[in-house]
Amino acid sequence: MSQITPAVRADLAPGGTLRAGINYGNFILAFKDPVTGESRGVAVDLIGEIARRLQVPTEIVAYDKVGVMVDDAKTGSWDIAFLGSEPAREREISFTAAYLEIEATYLVPGASPLRHASDVDRDGITVTAAARANYELFLSRTLKHATLTSAPDGAAAFDLLVTGKVHALAGLKEGLFGLAEKLPGSRILDGRFMGVQQSIGIPKGRDAGLQFLRAVVEDAKASGLVARAIERTGARGVTVAPSVSTP
Repeated sequence: MSQITPAVRADLAPGGTLRAGINYGNFILAFKDPVTGESRGVAVDLIGEIARRLQVPTEIVAYDKVGVMVDDAKTGSWDIAFLGSEPAREREISFTAAYLEIEATYLVPGASPLRHASDVDRDGITVTAAARANYELFLSRTLKHATLTSAPDGAAAFDLLVTGKVHALAGLKEGLFGLAEKLPGSRILDGRFMGVQQSIGIPKGRDAGLQFLRAVVEDAKASGLVARAIERTGARGVTVAPSVSTP
C-alpha cells in the first residue's frame, strides 16, 4: 500500500472530501440502482477503495457527458475523475494506467455489406459518433478514408444511423447491444477498432496524488477488485486492463 503523505491528501482531498467526477453516460463505470437510487459500478467501487485508504468521505460529482467533465478539470469541480485516457485530454489531466478496457466497434443496418470493424475505413463510408467521446477522438485521428460525422450526443448519433444519413455508428460494444434492439435487423460488426482504456484522471500538477492513484489501480487489478466489479455489471466486451509496473 502506498504511503499516504500530507502531499497525497492535499492533492486528492484538499477540502477534506474526495470529490470524484463520474460520467453516468457510461453505465459500466457508474449507474443508479433503480430500487435504492444508490450509485454502483466499477468506478464507484474504486472510489470506495481510494476513500478507505485515505480515510475521508466521498462526494460524487455527476456528469452525463464526458466532454463537460474534461472541461471542468480547469475549474476545480473535482479532485479525481474516471474517464478514458486520451492524448487530447492530457493537456489538463494526468492519467493512471488503465484499470479496464472496453471494446469499441460499429453498428450497421442489416443490409450493410460491412462485416468486420476493419472493413469500415474505406472511401465512400460515413461514420458517426458522439462528439468528444474517447472513441470519437480516436477515430478523428485514425480514419484515413471513411468520413467521420460527429453528433452532439449518443442519441443524435444513433438517429443519423436510423435515418440512413451514415453507414455506421461507432460506440462501446456493450452500449451497441441495446441500440441494436431498437433498430430491427441491425448488426454489430465483428472485431473492434480500439479498446477504450478507462483510467483515473487528476488535474495536472498533482504529482503526489497521481503516484498514489497509480499504485491503487495496480493493486485493484491484482487483487481482483476490478474483475469482481466488472462481473457485477454484467457487461460484455469489458476486460481488466493489463498490469503495469509502478515506480
